[in-house]
Amino acid sequence: MKNTLLGSIYLTLAASIWGGMYVVVKVVVAVIPPLELVWMRYLVAIVALLIIGFITRQKWGIEKRYFLLIIAIGVIGNAISIVAQETGTMLSTAQMGAIITSSTPAFMVIFARFLLKERLTLKKGLSVFLATIGVFLIVGIGDVDLSSKLGGIALLIAALTWALMSVLVKHLPSDYSQIVVTTYSIAVALIVLTPFVLPRLNEINISELTHPTIWGGLLYLGIVSTSGGFLLWNRGLQMLNASSGGIFFFFQPVVGTLLGWLILGETIGITFWIGSFLILTVVIFDIIEKK
Repeated sequence: MKNTLLGSIYLTLAASIWGGMYVVVKVVVAVIPPLELVWMRYLVAIVALLIIGFITRQKWGIEKRYFLLIIAIGVIGNAISIVAQETGTMLSTAQMGAIITSSTPAFMVIFARFLLKERLTLKKGLSVFLATIGVFLIVGIGDVDLSSKLGGIALLIAALTWALMSVLVKHLPSDYSQIVVTTYSIAVALIVLTPFVLPRLNEINISELTHPTIWGGLLYLGIVSTSGGFLLWNRGLQMLNASSGGIFFFFQPVVGTLLGWLILGETIGITFWIGSFLILTVVIFDIIEKK
C-alpha cells in the first residue's frame, strides 16, 4: 500500500512537472529561440545527470552494437522532437502543446506494430483513429490563426518523433540504466545541435538572460523538467505496473492547460475540450488494453 501511494505521488509529480514545462517554454522562448533554448536546456540537464550518475555510481559502459541505436534515440527524440515541441509551443499555446503531445501513447501503437511486431488490436486501431481526430480538432478547427496551425503541426511532429523514440528505447537491454541512456542521448543531441546553434548565439540579448524569469526557466527546464521529471517518472513506474502508471500521463495536459489559463491568460474553446476528451479516451483505451 505504501509503495502504491508513493509511486502514485512520483508519477503525479513527474507529469505535473512536464505540464508546467509548456508554460515555462512559452515564457522563455520569447527571449531565447527554440533551437538555442533546447541546446541550453540540455547543457544544464547533462551536467545535472552526470552529477546524479556519478553520485549513484552508474555503470557507463555501452556495448558497441547499441551505439547506432543510442544515436538514433538522441537525434529523433532529444533533438528533432524537442525542437519541434518548443517551436510548436512558441507558435501556438501552452495548452495546445500539452494536449497534442499527450497523444504520443497512441502513436506508439503504430511504431510498436512495425518495429516490435506487437499485435494491432481493434482497440489499438480505434485509439489511433480517435487521437488523430482529436489532434485535428485542436489544430485545424475553430478560430485558430495560421501561427497556431503551424504550431500544431510542429507539435504533432514532436508527438510522432517522441513516440518513435520511445519504441526504439525498448530495443535496449532492460538492465541499462535510464540515467546513462538519457545522458548519452542528450550528449548526441548536443553534438548534433551545436553546429546550428553556435553561429546564432550572438543574436541573443545577453542582458535579458540575467532576468530571474529567464534563467530560472532554464534551470527548471534543464534540472527539474529534463532530469527530475524523468527520474520521478521512472521511479514511480518501478512501484506500479505500466498499465496503472499510464493514467498519470494525462496530468501533463491538465496541468499545462490550467497553468496556461491561470498564468498566461490563454482561453479554452469548445473544440479544444472535444479534442482533449478524445485524446483522454485514447489514453484510457491504451491503459485497459490487455497486453
